[in-house]
Amino acid sequence: MDAYRAVVDKRDQRGFSDRPIPEDALHRILQAGRMTGSSKNAEPNRFVVVRDRKRLEALAATTPFARWMARAAVAIVIVQTREHQFDAGRAAQNMMLVSWSDGIGSCPAHLPEPKVVRLLGIPPDLFVNRVIGFGYVDAGRAAPPASVARRRLPLTELAHWESW
Repeated sequence: MDAYRAVVDKRDQRGFSDRPIPEDALHRILQAGRMTGSSKNAEPNRFVVVRDRKRLEALAATTPFARWMARAAVAIVIVQTREHQFDAGRAAQNMMLVSWSDGIGSCPAHLPEPKVVRLLGIPPDLFVNRVIGFGYVDAGRAAPPASVARRRLPLTELAHWESW
């Protein structure tokens, strides 16, 4: 897959089918997260892989904004040994792009960290940073709603050359 096309064509997906993610595809997704660069090569990212339906439903129940996660095939929680938002974001984006190249949709969710810590038994000295749901896209729900159909500000409004 062309990297540029992957970046500009990928959309967050929240409507998943019941199809499970094969082990080799899940391994590639995790490998993409593992191989992401990190500040000072500290490698702060760790991954909690959740496939159990009851746990996925429990994660989804932590906030009304993540109800869709109950239908994900997998959730990956990025947990950090030291908090570094940029490093977590880079790993999340890499995993989501690799999943997209395998035909697997994804979407990040902001879940209440204390609830995630309790549900997954994460040690208190670590930092929950991102939760991403993955799954094969339900074709009936693949199109974006008309209200969010990829409208973006034009580049001429976003980019400033040489100075502001």
